[in-house]
Amino acid sequence: MSLLELFGTFFYVGLFTIGGGQVAITLMQQVFFEKNLITPERFYNMVAISESTPGPIGINMATYIGCHFYGFWGGCITTLGTVLPSLIIIMIIASFFSRVQEKALVKAAFNGLRPAVTGLVSVAAWQVFKTALLDISLYSETGKILDLFSPVSMGMYVVMLVVFFKTKLHPVILVAAGAAAGIILL
Repeated sequence: MSLLELFGTFFYVGLFTIGGGQVAITLMQQVFFEKNLITPERFYNMVAISESTPGPIGINMATYIGCHFYGFWGGCITTLGTVLPSLIIIMIIASFFSRVQEKALVKAAFNGLRPAVTGLVSVAAWQVFKTALLDISLYSETGKILDLFSPVSMGMYVVMLVVFFKTKLHPVILVAAGAAAGIILL
């Protein structure tokens, strides 16, 4: 994939990402898996690192993938490609939105977008859950339901969930602790 194609891909992702970074990740996943450019394991490792770093996950992921393919300039190009459609659309909408926000068609469009975005976010959440907590390859080999669940990952998930609700620690601390535990245990 050339640098120009990479820019075009992320412009497409930025143009059709309605609902946040998880939706962007779903679009990125479709593009890069269809073209066999990134393995699923590598992609989900990128997702985990992008979630662990400060900032919007969609932008972090775009930058990471760009750096993976073309270094610093690739990261710059993919980041620009991701944010440029939003900037253009926001500038256009801002110029006339106050005049049309009460129109029935505009309200209907926003009401239609909500369930669609919820569905896209749900698909992305399921993909991350499946990759992070389930061991589908082992289950495929043995066919035993207990082999479907990675005991270490499930244990880390339960511990982090309990710590979060019992201590009210900031999520950043839990993400850092999860990353450290993953490095040590996995």
